[in-house]
Amino acid sequence: LMKGFCSSSVSEDLGCRRGDFSRKHYGSVELLISSDADGAIQRAGRFRVENGSSGENADCTPGTWHRTDVHLENPEYHTRWYFKYFLGRVHQNYIGTDAEKNPFFLSVVLSDQNNQRIPQYHSILWRKTGTQKICLPYSPTKTLSVKSILSAMSLDKFEKSPREIFHPEIQKDLLVLEEQEGSVNFKFGVLYAKDGQLTDDEMFSNETGSESFQRFLHLLGDTITLKGWTGYRGGLDTKNDTTGISSIYTIFQGHEIMFHVSTMLPYSRENKQQVERKRHIGNDIVTIVFQEGEESSPAFKPSMIRSHFTHIFALVRYNKQNDSYRLKIFSEESVPLFGPPLPSPPVFTNHQEFRDFVLVKLINGEKATLETPTFSQKRQRTLDMLIRSLYQDMMPDLHKVNNMLNRRSFSDVLPESPKSTRKKEEARQAEFVRLGQALKLKTTVKGDMTTNLATTSFCKKEPWESQSFCSNFPHEVVCADSWGQSLLVSTDAGILLIDDGQPSVQVFDKTLQIKQMHVLEVLDLLIARTDKGKDSRLLVFRLSAVQKDIQTKQIIRSKYDCRENKLERTKGCHLYAINTHHGSQLRIVVAIRNKLLLVTKKYNPQQSLTSSSVLSSPLSPVEEFQYIREICLSDPPVVMTLVDGPTGDSDNMICVAYRHQFDLVNESTGEAYRLHHIEANKVNFVAAIDVYEDGEAGVLLCYNYVCQYRKVYPFTGGSPLIQPSAYDFHFSWNQVPYAVVCAFPYILAFTTDSIEIRLVVNGNLVHTAVVPELQLVASRSDIYFKATAAVSASSDSSSKEMNSKTSPQTLTPYEKSECPLSSLEDEVPCRNLYKIPLSNLVGRSIERPLKSPLAPKVAPTTTSSGIASLPVTPSLSLSRMEIKEIASRTRKELLGLLDEPICKTESAQKQKKVPRRQSDPKQGAVRSTSSDRIISSSFESYSERRHLSTSSDPDTLANREESSPSSYPFQLISLYDEDIIDLK
Repeated sequence: LMKGFCSSSVSEDLGCRRGDFSRKHYGSVELLISSDADGAIQRAGRFRVENGSSGENADCTPGTWHRTDVHLENPEYHTRWYFKYFLGRVHQNYIGTDAEKNPFFLSVVLSDQNNQRIPQYHSILWRKTGTQKICLPYSPTKTLSVKSILSAMSLDKFEKSPREIFHPEIQKDLLVLEEQEGSVNFKFGVLYAKDGQLTDDEMFSNETGSESFQRFLHLLGDTITLKGWTGYRGGLDTKNDTTGISSIYTIFQGHEIMFHVSTMLPYSRENKQQVERKRHIGNDIVTIVFQEGEESSPAFKPSMIRSHFTHIFALVRYNKQNDSYRLKIFSEESVPLFGPPLPSPPVFTNHQEFRDFVLVKLINGEKATLETPTFSQKRQRTLDMLIRSLYQDMMPDLHKVNNMLNRRSFSDVLPESPKSTRKKEEARQAEFVRLGQALKLKTTVKGDMTTNLATTSFCKKEPWESQSFCSNFPHEVVCADSWGQSLLVSTDAGILLIDDGQPSVQVFDKTLQIKQMHVLEVLDLLIARTDKGKDSRLLVFRLSAVQKDIQTKQIIRSKYDCRENKLERTKGCHLYAINTHHGSQLRIVVAIRNKLLLVTKKYNPQQSLTSSSVLSSPLSPVEEFQYIREICLSDPPVVMTLVDGPTGDSDNMICVAYRHQFDLVNESTGEAYRLHHIEANKVNFVAAIDVYEDGEAGVLLCYNYVCQYRKVYPFTGGSPLIQPSAYDFHFSWNQVPYAVVCAFPYILAFTTDSIEIRLVVNGNLVHTAVVPELQLVASRSDIYFKATAAVSASSDSSSKEMNSKTSPQTLTPYEKSECPLSSLEDEVPCRNLYKIPLSNLVGRSIERPLKSPLAPKVAPTTTSSGIASLPVTPSLSLSRMEIKEIASRTRKELLGLLDEPICKTESAQKQKKVPRRQSDPKQGAVRSTSSDRIISSSFESYSERRHLSTSSDPDTLANREESSPSSYPFQLISLYDEDIIDLK
């Protein structure tokens, strides 16, 4: 049991610290000055410099970011709604003016959610400040009006009520409005700089590049002939060769990219400034600078380039010795943060990985630059002009339309037409759809819209992909929390303990109704809020006692067996919260109507863990808690969370939400301070999440469609500094969530049928997963959720195939069903439990696996080497740098632990290598997240691997792979076996 506590504390600490994040991963702002050969200052500018974290996180502690997940932010497949959901379909468009007499357009469509037969209303509000997009649930019994849609978008007052537009030509104009969000194709500059060149005139005057520069260009894309080129040209001349004969072009995830290469653009011996080259590269938002020379030579600085348009520079250096690329990013100070952050160190030995990283980084950078004042103000003026012009063109025609049709604007969004006008309406809709489909086809052929991004990168495993945890779970879930690798679930049938691949165990019967719970393995405590109304109480149990009852199979406890576990003064509580960082003293705040009860644990957890009698303490768990004080609020809180202060002495805070506001309450004095006031008629509070940026407290306030970050400064003179800060930011969800989970660098919003995944630092969307009948079950450590999956009625739902560690069908685009789940022949909907490992989301840190309370004791197997090994469980893949790090550490362990020396001759090294296993896009490769598991599993198969590595018989190698595809741990390393030293 003590070993179980030690191993579980790693993951629990990871869960406690997943609210920790830092913007230092995205670089720091520096003043960069360029000077001439005489040392005179020429130009200066403030840039954010990204160079990877310089060894400050060299340890492998849980939560440390050792790798980078590469994602396109705000991908067009998820953001270009009008093209995706509206164009070519029957939908409605409205026109109106707000209280300030500014015109707006509203588009509404009832659509299927990604062919999952989940009907939803997609709505787009076009205003001069930009577009606002929301999803609204469809209900066959509840009508939805235009007024209610606009109210959900915080637009309640109008100067003129919205009227519907029936002209099919409006689709063309609205598509133009959507295109103002930015181009889907990109043009990037590529500037070649020789060693020692310090001015832009010198760099632009290079006629040819080196051999390494040519290889770099070949890596970026293909060389195309400009004359007669019919694809995206990026401003280059494709008729008369005035901008060069050839260029570099590529297509990346549906985006066409044209590179303006300095050595391929026209060169003039008379013009030292090379104006023709600067005219193209100087007007690119993003420029790649390929610099020759050693690391010790003078480095490139953005201030060397005279351009008011270029905001981002990517400095690339090539190292011939190890055939690697080093990357450094410079972003103008006003550019918002964008990912992916550079790995540590920012060195890439895999050239394909480097290419993908650079292209994603540059695309995300250009999108982020469009949000700077320089570009956003221009876009706002253009959007305002287009909307006003379109409004003036449409209003005269709307006055001619019958007033009866205009009444439709405040009726149902999709009403039934009268029988007398049904044929006329059907003809209008047919023409509307025909024109929309023709426009969609023309836009796609023209190249102004990306290809379907859902069909790309099938083999890529994403951090948020789930694993099947329990198939065909029949009970209704009230709440749950993870216990080791198991899940403690409160259901309508009682409290169950569930583990993957094992039958569930009843812990408490159904007389005990738990509404909220926390499993604290380090403290050997189970905290639960039971019942409801006046009978509700807070109960405290010892986990060791509960585990003992499970192992000895004693009588299942009922509600009446828990009288001694009731915490005093908690009768009638409707909510409670605990501090997430258990490094400090455990604190519990219990809400009883408008009163807050502060309770703390008497003894230091550190002392308890070091005590030899921690699991046999004579004190009951209730006696370990003490009442501190009572705090009165003006209203009962709906949401409550604890915020740790920097000292933990008298600066701890309680964030509460009620009425139309979020308040901060001082735990010591009970004083309340206004944190945020919500200007909306209706408020749906979702969550208040305490996050800690570089140790300083902040709160993510989630309500309605909004998620807002507010930094909470330390106390000065008895009150916190709550004021607007440059660190504060906000973003909007596409659909109102009922739960939000923060797992840096991601933040996940759970709705009734989707998981929306964004980045914490900037709120940018990276993915939306459609999950029918979604219910979040637990999220304090690993994330568990319940969802519907289509299962054949003739199959055994408890079979091992259904319980394999694969994602549900609804989460991967290539597995999406085109038919309604309820109408599939011979299939019935099945509710399954799925798991998203937290370690996959928060940087895929290397940690020891947890021990489950239900896990049987497995006798260690002994290999031919005489060394015991532990079972290996698959998980998501590690990065290239982590694999190298693990391989190096494994080699050292083997050299130090093996008794007999093992030699590998030079001739044996030349023998045929173990063939690589091709990864299955639906199952992924064999994976692991633990250095200890990799080391122990390497012992298990060491002798067999040694024989295979020196064997030249291909049949022997093939039989080895086919015989045990899941137990061969070196498949993880064989993906990169050409770069990793063989284990000796």
